[in-house]
Amino acid sequence: MSRKKKDETLLNEDIRAEKVRCIGDDGTQYGIVSRDDALNLAYQKGLDLVLIAPNANPPVCKIMDYGKFKYQQEKKQKEAKKKQKIIDVKEVKFSVKIAQNDINYKVRQVRDFLQKGKHVKLRVFLRGREMAHPEAGVEVLEKIIPLIEDIATIEKKPHIEGRYVNMLAIPKKEKSKK
Repeated sequence: MSRKKKDETLLNEDIRAEKVRCIGDDGTQYGIVSRDDALNLAYQKGLDLVLIAPNANPPVCKIMDYGKFKYQQEKKQKEAKKKQKIIDVKEVKFSVKIAQNDINYKVRQVRDFLQKGKHVKLRVFLRGREMAHPEAGVEVLEKIIPLIEDIATIEKKPHIEGRYVNMLAIPKKEKSKK
């Protein structure tokens, strides 16, 4: 019945300690016993001896159905994964020399994404000599803030990252109606 899982949990004969503190599957404290006695107790009950605290002195082992324990852990992880919310981030690019009508068009796109509950990353790409004056990119993004702040929260203010000036907008949370 000896097996070793990829999670490195030691079971049954894989446990090398001579003396262990043994706990039963129902919480019964067997105290400090030899590994062989603990194994015999586990086999009598048709269960596994699992090392749960290898660094304790003496190591702590628990008598349990390891397969059932692993199954329940995996089930909990799957439930937690189902409840996770996946955040979708859309990206809208601007340039320093963008015309006002182009800004209006892209702001409509940004507003549409925000209304759908998506996060939006706004980027201004700096070309050539524009790199010498990155504040021009910051100005473009600051012109956009008043156009979207009624439906968005600016999570990251305009900041420079290499050739880009970035800003992150997230949808405003709806206040719960009471």
